[in-house]
Amino acid sequence: MPERRTVALVTLGCARNEVDSEELAGRLAADGWQLVEEAADADVAVVNTCGFVEAAKKDSVDALLEANDLKDHGRTQAVVAVGCMAERYGKELADALPEADGVLGFDDYADISDRLQTILSGGAHAAHTPRDRRKLLPLSPVERQQAAGAVALPGHGDADALASAPSDLPEGLAPASGPRAPLRRRLATSPVASVKLASGCDRRCSFCAIPSFRGSFVSRRPSDVLGETRWLAEQGVKEIMLVSENNTSYGKDLGDIRLLETLLPELAAVDGIERVRVSYLQPAEMRPGLIDVLTSTEKVAPYFDLSFQHSAPAVLRAMRRFGDTDRFLELLDTIRSKAPQAGVRSNFIVGFPGESEQDFAELERFVTHARLDAIGVFGYSDEDGTEAAGYDAKLDQETVDARLADLSRLAEELTAQRAEERLGETLDVMVESVDTGEDGDGAVGRAAHQAPETDGQVVFTPESAARAALAPGRMVAAKVVGTEGVDLVAECLEEAGR
Repeated sequence: MPERRTVALVTLGCARNEVDSEELAGRLAADGWQLVEEAADADVAVVNTCGFVEAAKKDSVDALLEANDLKDHGRTQAVVAVGCMAERYGKELADALPEADGVLGFDDYADISDRLQTILSGGAHAAHTPRDRRKLLPLSPVERQQAAGAVALPGHGDADALASAPSDLPEGLAPASGPRAPLRRRLATSPVASVKLASGCDRRCSFCAIPSFRGSFVSRRPSDVLGETRWLAEQGVKEIMLVSENNTSYGKDLGDIRLLETLLPELAAVDGIERVRVSYLQPAEMRPGLIDVLTSTEKVAPYFDLSFQHSAPAVLRAMRRFGDTDRFLELLDTIRSKAPQAGVRSNFIVGFPGESEQDFAELERFVTHARLDAIGVFGYSDEDGTEAAGYDAKLDQETVDARLADLSRLAEELTAQRAEERLGETLDVMVESVDTGEDGDGAVGRAAHQAPETDGQVVFTPESAARAALAPGRMVAAKVVGTEGVDLVAECLEEAGR
């Protein structure tokens, strides 16, 4: 019997990429590939790249080069680039990085097994010439939904995957149920998993290139989202995080812009799911009904990942966004009037073309009064193909760097203060890992206001963790007794077995 082909998926970037990697893993497992964790143990290393900002692109190139080095002293025979950077640059990336044996775009995902087999056998697959994926579907959201089956939508699945999938799927592989439900294989053992709510974006922020290579906004059907969530719960997942480029637009192409308000309680009712979290919310699209559902539905985290980006009106207009400091603060007041413990995070861009000292001071005013739990700060840089790249009034790099440093210091101070405000609070904490070894982190989890990777964590006191015999995936009540920056130190209030 011939040795099975092995493949490792190396994922960079956001949670959306993690879902895409698990869809690719599902397709490959269904076709007989053996999935391994380490690239050094694989015949083919597939690097799911990020193409968002320069730093992320550099990380992706570094990962490809690192995987290529394995070919000299490991099992690895081929290195293949997929993901946003591969889609965004295609042939240009292939020419600039000959170390990659293949550069595959989203249109190749349905045939990923054949593509990898060709490359592994020494054949070549021509990299695509990038195109604006917004032009692949109709302008009308409803017409777009009807035509979406003919366009590659990573994380959505397709009819061809259903037709070609064997009836006896390998253990641990999500059954593709429905015309656009994905095959999926989990690549992690965490009790938390992301579920893709939609793909693409219809907004035209002047600094962002994502819509050009991710395409127009397309919602997944509620039945597909529910089916995938049920399968994840069967795999031991306790918390799901809904991801897309813009979750507040969910349902507009299905004829109901309020569909998320209906879907959230259904997801929260799935047997085995303890928490549902929604990410990527647009402040300009927040509506009272959605705030009510996010703040009052049992098992739905009162968590608001709001993409403010700035608060000075002139800068926001140049970004092709809406709002101002006072309107944003009113939104936060509305949220906290309904859920005082609600978590809020956001990202901000400093040094945008034309940003004056007064604009930057206005942003500092907003951040100072917003009481955010987590803050990401980025210095502006031109992105290929964006409107802002052609703007005049660019700030010099020294000014951008100085403002980045100033706001980062302020953000660190303010988020630490916000953590201290939670002293004495009793929180529901999802236990994520328990490592009581000499060099371990002990028992660690996350409260409702803390998303994976970005927002800090809860560290249990050793005595209370031992008393409660904590295990990953368990939801426990804990009282905050200390802070370490944005991280909380908490005492578990439950006994073992409860």
